[in-house]
Parts: sequence; C-alpha cells; structure tokens
Amino acid sequence: MFSKYLKSLSILKKFLFINFIIFTIISLFTFVYLNNVQPNLIKKKSVKHLNVIDNTINTLIRLDVKFNVDDIRKFLFSTRFIFQNLDRVIFFDNDSNIVGDTDTLDLDPRSFSTRLDEIEFESLNENENENDKNDKNNNLDITENKNFSFKNILKKYLNSDAYGNSYTFIQEDLNQFRLITIKNVIKNNSNIGYIAITENANDIKIATDERKAFVLRTAIAVGFVILIFSFVLSRYFIKPIQNLVSYTKVIKDKSQTKTNIESLKSRNDELGLLSNSLEDMTTELQKRVAHAENFSTDLVHEIRNPLASLKSASEILQDSNNSEQRLKLLNILSHDVLRIERLITDYSQMLKDEVALSKEKMKKINIEPIIQSVVEDYNNIQKVKKNIKINYENDGNEKYTINGIENRIEQIIANLLDNSISFCKDGENIFVYVSNTVDKKILVKIIDDGQGFKEKDTSKIFKRFYSNRPDKFGEHSGLGLNIVKNLVNLHDGEIVASNRLDRDGAIVEIKFPSV
Repeated sequence: MFSKYLKSLSILKKFLFINFIIFTIISLFTFVYLNNVQPNLIKKKSVKHLNVIDNTINTLIRLDVKFNVDDIRKFLFSTRFIFQNLDRVIFFDNDSNIVGDTDTLDLDPRSFSTRLDEIEFESLNENENENDKNDKNNNLDITENKNFSFKNILKKYLNSDAYGNSYTFIQEDLNQFRLITIKNVIKNNSNIGYIAITENANDIKIATDERKAFVLRTAIAVGFVILIFSFVLSRYFIKPIQNLVSYTKVIKDKSQTKTNIESLKSRNDELGLLSNSLEDMTTELQKRVAHAENFSTDLVHEIRNPLASLKSASEILQDSNNSEQRLKLLNILSHDVLRIERLITDYSQMLKDEVALSKEKMKKINIEPIIQSVVEDYNNIQKVKKNIKINYENDGNEKYTINGIENRIEQIIANLLDNSISFCKDGENIFVYVSNTVDKKILVKIIDDGQGFKEKDTSKIFKRFYSNRPDKFGEHSGLGLNIVKNLVNLHDGEIVASNRLDRDGAIVEIKFPSV
C-alpha cells in the first residue's frame, strides 16, 4: 500500500514525503528526549537531597536529638557546615510546625538569643499575636508565605502514596524553579518529624530551555535546508527531467511541439550529456526508420520490374505454340525469378548486417594484415578462375591503426575487389595500396585495369539498387557498393570513385581517421 502510493508520486513529492516522515520520526524521538531531560535532572538533584536527608536522620537518631526548637537549634548551630551547599533545610515536628530552619545560620550568632528565637520561631509557627505580626519586617512576611506553601506541600506529602519514603515536589513560577524534597523521620518505629530540603534549581530550567531552543533552532535550520534543497532539486533536476520526458512524448507522438532540449544540451553536467545522448539516439533511430522506409520502397520498386516482366512472359507463354519462342520466354522467366531471388537475398543479408552492426563495438585495429589477408585469399581464387593478379603495396609504415570492426573492414575490401574483378578481363591486374596521409588519415586505394565507370557523376554508383551493366543486366542487385559506403560511413570514413587518367580502369579511394 505504502510502496504503491510512493510510486505514484513525482520525484519532488517523494523527496518531500520521505523527508516529512524522517522529520516526524526525529521529532517524536526529540519530544521524548526533551520530556525526559527535566525529570532526569530533577532525579539527580533529588538523589542528592535524599543522601543529605538520610545522613541527617542518621545523625539525629545517633545523637538522640528531639524534634523541638531548642534541640534542633543546637543541632543546626553545631552542624551548620553540613548544609553549607544547600539553599535551605527545614525541620518540622509531627504537628507540621517548623522547629528549625537553616536560613537562620546566615544570621548573626546573636540571632540564636532567646528573645529573637521566640520572635522568629513563634512567627514561623504562627503563634505570635497580631501586633507582633505587624512589627515584622518584609523578610518575615515572605517567610510566612513560604510557611504557608510548606504546610500545603507537607499536607500533600502526608496524603500521598509516597509517605514513608522521600518525595520531591516542584514549585515553579515565572522567575524561579524550586525543588522541595521531603521525608519523614522515624525513631523506634514512630514518626517524630519531617525534614525538607529546598533548592533553587533554575539551572534545570535553563538547561531544559537551552535544549528546547537548540532543538527549535535545529528544526528551523533543517527545514530551511530542506526548502532550499527542494528548490534546487526542482529547478535544476526535476524540471530538466520533465523537459526530457516531454521531448520523448513529442517524439513518440510525432508532434511538432517545440521542446527545451536545446537548452538542456548546453549544460555541462550529466543531464546535458543525457540530453545529447537522447537526441543522438533519437536522430539515429529516425535515420534508421527513414532508411528502412526508403529501402523498402526501393526494394518494392526494383521487384516490380521483374514481376511485370514475369507477368508478361507468362501471359505470352500461354498463347505461344512456337517452341523457339517458348524457350526464350522460359529463359526470361528464369532470369527474372533469379533476379527477384537475388534482390531478396541481398536485402535480407543487408538487414542482418545492420542488426549485427548495432551489436558490434569499435576497437583499435591495424588494417594492414586484414587487407593483406583478403588480397591473398582473392589471389588464390582469381588466378585460377580468370588469371587476374591482385597486387598489394604500402608506404613502408609498420602500423595503420583505426577505430573499426575487423570483419567489416574485410567486407569493404572484399566487396570492392568483387566489383573490380567483375569489370576486369582475363590477365588484367588489380592494385591495392595503403598509405598514411599528411592530414592523419589512412588512405586505401583499389585500382583496376577494367573498363572504368561509364557515369560522369561517379557518386551514383553508391546508391541503393543502382547498377549500370547492360551486358550483365539482372545479375547484380546494385547493393554491393551501397553496403560499402554505409560501412565506410560507420567508420567515419570517406569513399570516392573515379576513372584512371593514364589508361582505362577505375580507382576507388577510402580514407579512414587514424588513431
């Protein structure tokens, strides 16, 4: 289900959707982390509070200190150094009255006098009269407010499931974040009072806020980066790809709509290379389609003539009783059938060659041994058949290297030699010459002593199905030299035909790019 939905989205939407999923997962983990930051920091401080409370309880029990104002005052005075690193430690009796407070350790030692003790602790216990309350300074008023909140917290502790164990309360306002840890004191299996430690824990709030701010800044930065990357992805990658898709659709639909393929081709990155490759491939396919269409049209045209001749000869044959005339007509029928068969055979072979060419790869080859091998093979055959000698020469270099296909070079030389032999008489010669040119090309010349070309424009001989042999009409399909030209073009070469100037005969010159 998810994969099907993802496949239906565009690349940009996939990118945004996947980033949204990842961002959501990270956000969930971050939310869990942030929710655990404050409890973990509070737990560390509450453990510290509990250690102090347990040590204090053990000391109180060991010294047999009573939970009254006098004993706790003496205990605080004698052990005040124990609580130096804490904000405040408060001692309550069973009636929730304050019997000791480390805040008094910050006062002058005379503050422990009877009179001041009576004023302070009686005010903390809310036992002084109304006039004494009016005479208190602002600090004592704040203490009363604190006493009121402590009583509420102590009441919550008494009614909670944590009674008997330590319990940490959180008191938070706009400016302060305070932790209050309370635990009851048990002696001889009976509760004798309570100890509370309060600490200003603004550092916890600051640390939590800093983490939240960091996460928020990071989230904004990541979102901004994703936004920029999405813009870059859309502008420089997705839109060009969409243009390529539009280009392929235009080609498929044979539409005349203009595309932005030209602007993409000018790019120097992989998309530019892809655009150029795609256009080259499309151009090549269009050429192949046009080539196939033209070839089929030409083949139909070439077959139509012998078919018409066959039809006429067969009609006359039915009405003719002359044996000599019938024999001539039968020869015509046989000749036309052979001509059609030759056309179809050559056409079929040409199609096979084109399919093979699309699968073959170019590589560096030295064409001299290839040409020599073909010349030797033809010499062995033609000396016996027509006493025609094929001579091979070069300009003395060791290598004539081109990018090519070995068997196609053989096919080029063989077809040209076949053509030259067909125009030569018994005892005449053919010359094959290989050399390097000043423009870094390899020149292959095939010169024969035949009758030469009858055409003024010798480029005609390379056209498909073209054959100018009146004495051998129908014996050649006219595809041989056309195949040669196509193979030469495949090797980025050039082929030119001309007549010899010194005597009768023909010259065919091929130039291959040297590597």
